[in-house]
Amino acid sequence: MKIKNNLLRILFIGLIVSFIAIVVGCASSMSISDKPGALLWGENCGRCHNVRPPSSLTDSEWDVAVLHMRTRANLTEDESNKIVAFLKAGN
Repeated sequence: MKIKNNLLRILFIGLIVSFIAIVVGCASSMSISDKPGALLWGENCGRCHNVRPPSSLTDSEWDVAVLHMRTRANLTEDESNKIVAFLKAGN
């Protein structure tokens, strides 16, 4: 059962990454304030990190991680809030 759940998570992440790649290709002229959290996550976090499922951290752990990375990745408050909301929604 655990293997099945892990496989489903990997497939889900793959679908998200594929979706983000498609959206990024179509959204290059989209302003940052109009971008959803999933797109911001793909554009910013995926550049340096391996993709990990949102369920790998708790909501409070995502708050801490994104706050830390907000400074490192030079994210605005709006961008980091959207990314956190996206990650928590998948938790």
